[in-house]
Amino acid sequence: MDWGEKSTAELMSSYVSRETGYGVPAEGWRICLAHEFKEKRKPFQAKDVSLSNIVEHLGLGVRYLKWWYKKTQVEKKAPFIDMFRAQPLRQIYGAPLGGIGGGTITRGWRGEFCRWQLNPGMYHYTTVIANQTVYQQVLSVERPSTLQGWNWGYCGEYAFYHALYPRAWTVYHLPGQNVTLTCRQVSPILPHDYQDSSLPVAVFVWDVENKNDHDLDVCIMLTVVNGSGHKDDKAGGHWNEPFHLEKDGEAVSGVLLHHCTAVNPYTLCVSAREQPDREVSHQTAFSPRGTCSDLWCDLITDGRLDSPTGSSPPTQRGVEVAAALAVSCTVVARGHGCLEMSLAWDMPTVTFGSGERRHDRRYTRYFGAKGDAGPALAHHALTHYSRWERSIEEWQRPILQDSALPSWYKSALFNELYFVADGGTVWTELPEDSDVSGGLRSQDGGLPAQPAVIKEYGRFAYLEGQEYRMYNTYDVHFYASFALIMLWPKLALSLQYDIAGSVIQQDPTERLHLMSGRCSPVKAKNVVPHDIGDPDDEPWQRVNAYLIHDTADWKDLNLKFVLQVYRDFHLTQDNTYLRDMWPICQAVMESELRFDLDGDGLIENSGYADQTYDAWTVTGPSAYCGGLWLASACVMCKMAQLLADEPSYRRYKDILERGSAAFDKLLWNGKSAHNSGQYYNYDSSGRSLSNSVMSDQCAGQWFLRASGLGDGEFQAFPKDKILSALKSVFDLNVMSFAGGQMGAVNGMRPEGVPDRSSVQSDEVWIGVVYGLAATMIHEGMLQEGLRTAEGCYRTVWERLGMAFQTPEAYCEKGIYRSLAYMRPLSIWAMQWAIEASRNRGDGPDGNGGLTVQEEDG
Repeated sequence: MDWGEKSTAELMSSYVSRETGYGVPAEGWRICLAHEFKEKRKPFQAKDVSLSNIVEHLGLGVRYLKWWYKKTQVEKKAPFIDMFRAQPLRQIYGAPLGGIGGGTITRGWRGEFCRWQLNPGMYHYTTVIANQTVYQQVLSVERPSTLQGWNWGYCGEYAFYHALYPRAWTVYHLPGQNVTLTCRQVSPILPHDYQDSSLPVAVFVWDVENKNDHDLDVCIMLTVVNGSGHKDDKAGGHWNEPFHLEKDGEAVSGVLLHHCTAVNPYTLCVSAREQPDREVSHQTAFSPRGTCSDLWCDLITDGRLDSPTGSSPPTQRGVEVAAALAVSCTVVARGHGCLEMSLAWDMPTVTFGSGERRHDRRYTRYFGAKGDAGPALAHHALTHYSRWERSIEEWQRPILQDSALPSWYKSALFNELYFVADGGTVWTELPEDSDVSGGLRSQDGGLPAQPAVIKEYGRFAYLEGQEYRMYNTYDVHFYASFALIMLWPKLALSLQYDIAGSVIQQDPTERLHLMSGRCSPVKAKNVVPHDIGDPDDEPWQRVNAYLIHDTADWKDLNLKFVLQVYRDFHLTQDNTYLRDMWPICQAVMESELRFDLDGDGLIENSGYADQTYDAWTVTGPSAYCGGLWLASACVMCKMAQLLADEPSYRRYKDILERGSAAFDKLLWNGKSAHNSGQYYNYDSSGRSLSNSVMSDQCAGQWFLRASGLGDGEFQAFPKDKILSALKSVFDLNVMSFAGGQMGAVNGMRPEGVPDRSSVQSDEVWIGVVYGLAATMIHEGMLQEGLRTAEGCYRTVWERLGMAFQTPEAYCEKGIYRSLAYMRPLSIWAMQWAIEASRNRGDGPDGNGGLTVQEEDG
């Protein structure tokens, strides 16, 4: 076996059974429940900053400390980035439950309910030990100090977990009973579906294989606490009630758990489908404290629960309550049986941290906003999940059956998609009184008050990261956006309209920016915002929660908007969108031109970290921002041509030609020092480290290729130099770093050692690596691209135990930064590159054009 195969095999090395489960696919992320990760990493915190960087950023540190103290101790709020209380690494997470934008509940790969995001964008990380599944014993490897009346201690060596998001399977072999159980977890993550994809539900399908020569009575019980392990579970006033709903000839029954908090109350709903050969029983309320032996005896006595009628009394302060649901059937000798359960949660209307406005979640369009939708959601889930699965299989099958793609890639592609739902994601209806552009209409360079795509498909926001709590962080969304535009293009366009509306608005409120120590407005006009707000405040209404830098002077945000506008048009062919965005693109490019200080057609960076690498100083023309600028000028030419705007075409063609010449003259390193190959220098400052090799130096070319440009009339960079630069990055940043097994380091010196001039230059950014790999694939370097990305997948998912919490960054040794981050969704850019290269004919099976057009409605 090669290093990759060994890495994969290690996750299952503790598994002693030969059982493979019922219907478990070959592809995905698989791990034995007894596995222990050997490497334990620590989060990057303030104490990890080097002495030289401390000296350089001493003012920032003092200002951040003052701001942090005021935010946490005086205002009693959570900071948008907490440098002193980063989340420790818990190597436990599995695929999250739920659709998009209605909140998520994450189950660990050992079956625990352990990460909760019901209030939008706000996470807490508590394992609720009383949320369990029981078949003659608790199907958990835990041995807790509570609930001692239950039969704990399942042997993890006889079980494994397998994730291929949005589904996951857990296989439990019970050799003593000669039974194998396979639990299949299904969430409605359905590309190009804007209804069921919004539902806060999940279904658990239990396939029971009876290996005995006699029939077997089987009963599976699911227990659920009324709450999420948060302190408000004991606030009092919570209550449970049984329910039964019959509709369209199908009946479901179960228990509703009403969680009656003052802010964002919700109802959990645990249920099962009633069928002639299945018995559904329940316990409305029990205490999840103490031994809990009464519930156990109730189940074990006759394989069913008592099923009392009536609701439970509201809890007293300091008391928790839980409910249980049991489903039973007979499985014939040497036969197979199937039991179905559902978990839903109904928090239809939410307020963010400020409490100023109420927002209806997307699913309320179909299930109402009264807070009584639990039974209907459960009924819909249990009667529609088979259709969901057919849709998921139809979507995934061509990729899973593609023998040209390696197994690790197939796992990475689908499993990284978890962040679309579990990125603190919120998907709401547009309020009737909303005006996305603050009153500036299209004829005046603005937008419609309520663009049709937002009105029809709602507003969408996801966090930069679960620890970096800012919605739709735009410099990062640039990378992640491929997942949305390929799979839910209406949400991608909706997000773009929101950003465009913010561009033409301003907030003159002065505030202190922590890096510079200077005060400047929260939001300047005609520049792209960094983000659309903090969920602990009032997103959309107050943008730019990020206050480390004044991002009005960042060099990448405006350009990333322009590049995404054309990329989105290229994929959707939506002419209304292109026409609406054109004046916004003109406005942000006009703002950007002020950074061309010498009039040579190329913008300059300003001597600080004025782009997405916000701790890596860059001065003068640079490979990253200069490349994005030239690519933006190129797509402005293309859009002007499409819109018959000849003056704009001529203007940007002139800028492109002059800027390309300056870029080549100032940044191309053709000296081949240290046998390092030829590439674009990090910047043109002439500093000792300005000739570092940046892994992301071809980002502009990446977006041109992804948009069907980069050749002929719409070329910004010579193809031979792009190829040379990519080969240099592969040789240095990939293969000369960590044995070529950890992806691409952000910055590498020509002599083959990482650039340690900043806290970010010697990091690996997983999302940047996936984008780099996509660029390589576009340029015909398929094997190099796959090898580059493979190092990140194996490091994160197989070595460091960071499944379903892929971080922004890790270093070669010791630390990581910002778990569960947006940028790694850029792996979908790799898939786009693979499909595009095939359709251009320079990959296998080339066959014509490629778009993601959808029917409206």
